[in-house]
Amino acid sequence: MHRRIIEGLGDTESPILLILKMITKEKIQFLVEEVMSDELFIVDITVGDGNFISVSVDSNTGISVGECVQISRHIESSLDREVEDFSLEVTSPGLSLPFKVLRQYLKNIGREVEVVTTTGEKQKGILKSANSEGFELEISAKEKIDGAKVAVTKVLGYTFDQVKTVKIVISFK
Repeated sequence: MHRRIIEGLGDTESPILLILKMITKEKIQFLVEEVMSDELFIVDITVGDGNFISVSVDSNTGISVGECVQISRHIESSLDREVEDFSLEVTSPGLSLPFKVLRQYLKNIGREVEVVTTTGEKQKGILKSANSEGFELEISAKEKIDGAKVAVTKVLGYTFDQVKTVKIVISFK
């Protein structure tokens, strides 16, 4: 629990204290897991200042608004606003956001992604495989062979600590 003096109320001898009960990330994760089906997985949970709760959930086939609503209602019904004031947001991760968990990599094998390394290099290619150590990216490159530029396919391996972000390349072709 955190105690905070409300300025302007009370006097210096007897200030009014506002007691805030902080909601933990672990508590929210437990509540989400209670209602999630086996197909769903947690991408991210944050509990910020003022008990702002953000939950991002996905599945291999995507997540519906109804599933987000079900998770949101379960969390809300499990917390007491009289004791723990909070705001809540339950969403899917969205196509434009970087991957955060291994299941996102596995879900997107075969899709074009953009990798930004920790050194700032960018590489686009097809996500070929992923495991707990890292992932493989298939790229097309042009190399000079016998004086002529030839298109070649290469597979690059990355460990997760080598990359800053990995995102799906959105194409309207």
